[in-house]
Amino acid sequence: MQASTHPIIAFVGAGNMAFSLTRGLLSDGHPATCLRVADPLPEALANYSTAEIMTFADNNLAIQDADVVVLAVKPQVAPQVTSELAISSNQLLVSIAAGVSLQSLNNWTSDAQPIVRCMPNTPALLGAGMSGLYANTCCSPEQKGFAEQILQAGGTTLWVHKESELDAVTAVSGSGPAYFFRLMEAMIEAGETLGLSRETATILTLQTAYGAALMAKDTDEQPATLRHNVTSPGGTTAAALAVMEKDDLGGLIQRALSAAHARSIALAEEFGTGSN
Repeated sequence: MQASTHPIIAFVGAGNMAFSLTRGLLSDGHPATCLRVADPLPEALANYSTAEIMTFADNNLAIQDADVVVLAVKPQVAPQVTSELAISSNQLLVSIAAGVSLQSLNNWTSDAQPIVRCMPNTPALLGAGMSGLYANTCCSPEQKGFAEQILQAGGTTLWVHKESELDAVTAVSGSGPAYFFRLMEAMIEAGETLGLSRETATILTLQTAYGAALMAKDTDEQPATLRHNVTSPGGTTAAALAVMEKDDLGGLIQRALSAAHARSIALAEEFGTGSN
């Protein structure tokens, strides 16, 4: 192991998120010689053949010299995969397995295991993701920095104060992209109903969503202020928003996120011991 500005990072699981994070790390200047990827499926490892990253069919061979082990498997297989890892308490375990609690990860490793739980979302595949992170008390500041470095390869990171807050992170940003995709679907369909071609409605919707997100992200104004600024009394925007308010859009969003939050808690219980 070589704890330095370029820690040796081993990914257990070679799926889309692991591929995105390794690609982002390489773009950030992390040496390919400091990256490992393990997966029992040869076709999954084929994606890494041109990146000069060491690949393994055996998880324990991949992690033996690692400073950081990234658990990048589906939560359904996390218990077996994690229990079989020959991981030491000197190595940081970073879990991006959704819904798998720290207590479960400790049960499958040891109580002295440094662990960071992360909840990324799918835009991380394009380097535009949002990840919530929470570390247990065994993590050193250096190890927390390693976790942040890895997840920032896929976008923006945010540390939460309690592990239970990751369930809310899941509801807002983990599942959040799908909410916006559904709104885009509805706007495209409405545009077609109003006489636009599907291609035109799609271009208008996607660029509008992109522009609105940029305005909300890159200005100091709150979304409510931005909405107010573009809503002229008696105008077309006001007419549309009035319909949304009449149908309780805010209440609908609250109920939807509450359902996602509750499901996140339930999944943690299904995959092991729930969050603290």
